[in-house]
Amino acid sequence: MDRSTELQDSYGRRIRDLRISVTDRCQFRCFYCLPNGEPAMAKKDTLLTFEEIAYVSDIFISLGIEKIRLTGGEPMLRRGLETLVGSLAKLKNGTDSAFKDLALTTNGFKMPEMAAELKSLGLDRVTISLDSLDRDNFVDITGVDKLDEVLAAIKAAKSAGLEPVKVNAVVVRGRNDHELVDFARFALSEGISMRLIEFMPLDSGHEWKREMVVPGREMFETINATIPLSLKSESRGASTAWNYGFQESGRGEIGIIAPVTEMFCGACSRIRLTADGQIRTCLFSNVEHNLRDVVRSGASRAEIVDYIRGVTLTKEASHHINDSDFVQPERTMSFIGG
Repeated sequence: MDRSTELQDSYGRRIRDLRISVTDRCQFRCFYCLPNGEPAMAKKDTLLTFEEIAYVSDIFISLGIEKIRLTGGEPMLRRGLETLVGSLAKLKNGTDSAFKDLALTTNGFKMPEMAAELKSLGLDRVTISLDSLDRDNFVDITGVDKLDEVLAAIKAAKSAGLEPVKVNAVVVRGRNDHELVDFARFALSEGISMRLIEFMPLDSGHEWKREMVVPGREMFETINATIPLSLKSESRGASTAWNYGFQESGRGEIGIIAPVTEMFCGACSRIRLTADGQIRTCLFSNVEHNLRDVVRSGASRAEIVDYIRGVTLTKEASHHINDSDFVQPERTMSFIGG
């Protein structure tokens, strides 16, 4: 690929990762996201169709996108998702395509039934949310009694070869920080990548407080005191996580994602597309860019490319969580996608 065609923002960061939300809906009621239930959903005719998603994905790929992640809400609630997975996977076959990685973030819904088919259609990896290993605490955090289903989803993803399987836990003071060592033991025993994420201000209840954040450094120290960890690389690169292996075994790893206390904006390579076709240049943006209406206006491919390039140049230097005048985005995580 001609490097001159690749997407870059005004700070010289290459944009390589596209996160696409396919639905606003979710059947979980996690307190850090949708504690009061779902807000009004987007109208069906405002959602990007699968054909539109595939079309704009092809354009993004022509601009150097290497990884696409399908998110939500809960993406498996979007009927016919396997059709979209198959369409996007075909885009990996282009001779000049940098696109090599198609992933899915899910709460595990339908994974036991769908894992093998999704793998056969071209899905490469999955990330599954698991915020507690204790049934009562899982219900308290997520609002649903689905721990067994999530554990079954992890096993199904592994069996189908959707690896490396990554498992996300949002760590919150007083809610599940006492499970940090248990999460590490789970990663070790199951041979998975357990990713521990600082609590971010993206909840619909706007209850986020800084004292609820468990710093990434504290997560590491808590685990390392019981199960020694080894840093795998001295640099995160464009990744969000510091990744640690277990000194006692080659199985599994711990990834610590600390966007609040160790922001990684300087190497950010991500851009996001919401289910209703809005480009978000940062998870915490308070501005959105309406790609859907550009596409539906009859704009040519060249005009859409120019629009995407222009939007990318507005990408923020960093988020402002730690600023005194920080304003939480109106959309919750369920509307943005992880």
